[in-house]
Amino acid sequence: MSIYTHPTAVIDPDCQIGDGTKIWHFCHLMSHCTIGKNCNIGQNVFVASDVVLGDNVKVQNNVSLYTGVVCEDDVFLGPSMVFTNVLNPRSFIERKTEFKKTLVRKGATIGANATVVCGCEIGRYALVGAGAVVTKSVPDYALMVGNPARQIVWVSACGHTLAFDEEGVAVCPECGHRYKLTDNRIVPLQDE
Repeated sequence: MSIYTHPTAVIDPDCQIGDGTKIWHFCHLMSHCTIGKNCNIGQNVFVASDVVLGDNVKVQNNVSLYTGVVCEDDVFLGPSMVFTNVLNPRSFIERKTEFKKTLVRKGATIGANATVVCGCEIGRYALVGAGAVVTKSVPDYALMVGNPARQIVWVSACGHTLAFDEEGVAVCPECGHRYKLTDNRIVPLQDE
């Protein structure tokens, strides 16, 4: 296997890029970033130094991944979504020592034009709706919408709304996996 890099993409030295990854038009990957296997980096994507993407991450067009962003395996980043890396940026004050880490856990989706304020953690299989503004950490399997983002339901790993019975158990209508709601937390009842 190998990687595909469009001729207009700029890949700085010392990037780690996994087999099967595709990097499309007008992308820029800075030195010391890490991109896993079988990723798709859409058109006009910027990846800063020290960013880490796991395997099978999909980054849609016009996304900038700044230093401090870490995405685990199977993450989806929608078109033009935004990460920040400093809480109080000023053009006349350098705050590179104040970059905050943003962690996007396995299987999470961040919708088109959403914004994630630095320092947040997006939980496993969480779903951030298009245009949402995430200002605090998001639990596993939560569906977040609005500005500021608020949770409206729980979702399965497949992204379907979960309807819980009187015992707090729900079944994904697509894959049949079962989930238990306990203490405002979702626990899968079998491996995903």
